[in-house]
Amino acid sequence: MTAPQPTAFTDESLYDQDFYLWIETTAKKLKEGRLAEIDLANLIEEIESMGRSEKQALDSNLIVVLVHLLKYKFQSNKRSNSWKATIREHRRRLTRAFKDSPSLKPYFQEFFLECYQDARKQASDETGLSLDTFPVESPFSAYECLDEDFLPD
Repeated sequence: MTAPQPTAFTDESLYDQDFYLWIETTAKKLKEGRLAEIDLANLIEEIESMGRSEKQALDSNLIVVLVHLLKYKFQSNKRSNSWKATIREHRRRLTRAFKDSPSLKPYFQEFFLECYQDARKQASDETGLSLDTFPVESPFSAYECLDEDFLPD
């Protein structure tokens, strides 16, 4: 009985057939300086995708902080250590993202209000309170969202 022969892939088909192997192969070629052999189109697509993922993670973490701050403020009778722990964890994630990628800070400022609108709707869904309960303008500044000691009254 003969052993199965590995299938030969072009870089483009390798990308579609075995993504992890494509990553390993591409990294090896880059390390070895074999730039002419790189699947450039897919490499560019992946790098751009990584940037979008970083922004989406930032949005997601900010929305979680904002939702929990809203719940903390507008459902004071239901405050829990779990809410505080969630706020702390997602603040930590935001702080780490800014430490790793300081260029995300302007994006954070730019999309803060948009994230607040999403958080406002989500807080309404989670609490069962009317959307009108939550102010149209954020009662929290971007700075307060990141301040590890800030909790609303």
